[in-house]
Amino acid sequence: MPPIHQPVALVTGANRGLGAAIAADLAARGYAVAVTGRDGDACADVAAQIGGGAIPAVCDVTDPVSVAEALSVVLTAFERIDALVNNAGIVTPIGGVGAVGPEDWQTALTANLVGAYRMIHAVLPTFAAQGRGRIVNIRSGAALRPQEGWSAYCASKAGLAMLTRSVDMEGRERGILCFSIAPGIVDTGMQQQIRDSGVNPVSRIPRTALAPPDEPAKAIGWLVAEGGADLAGRELDVRDPALRDRAGLP
Repeated sequence: MPPIHQPVALVTGANRGLGAAIAADLAARGYAVAVTGRDGDACADVAAQIGGGAIPAVCDVTDPVSVAEALSVVLTAFERIDALVNNAGIVTPIGGVGAVGPEDWQTALTANLVGAYRMIHAVLPTFAAQGRGRIVNIRSGAALRPQEGWSAYCASKAGLAMLTRSVDMEGRERGILCFSIAPGIVDTGMQQQIRDSGVNPVSRIPRTALAPPDEPAKAIGWLVAEGGADLAGRELDVRDPALRDRAGLP
């Protein structure tokens, strides 16, 4: 169990890429971090690297049993959760609406939208009992602007934006704030998949033009660590100059 005054954050999809960078930023801010993802060994490696009382927990957000088990692990270890970062997500299937199979399309909705809902639904009782909690959902500019070949990804992220607004509207008076932030185009494994697809202009952005994961991670860490309460429920973008200034980004 962490020291009595140490806050606890649960980060999904934290075994690599942006999620791992978010976990590291939060650990640096003094959080005990639950590093969750489908790859337990990778989660354990990240938790060991960032230290600060971090623990790994296997969590597949598409599986309600896995979500419940992960939450049990975290609450057993820490007896509290102060923040949830919904970072887990997929960009596939990539292809035209007529070419992508309905089952694959549904898989993206389950991973990106239903999975985030499962996590929020799981932590809300703890947040309500504590009288406080913060949720940060990682959305995308694709929630507002359609991209060729990304119908499932765009639709799921648009749904996540509305879920954010709904949770914030219902939770604000109970001390539960929910944020939605687009991290920009970040140098992660997902971007490699996009480049390999060769579909739409995003796939042609050179890797040298991508942002390092620790840049959006800093903005997300700022939102988690009691920053920007007035921004809850809004559509945020890490590239916004005003947000960058408040979060301490150059």
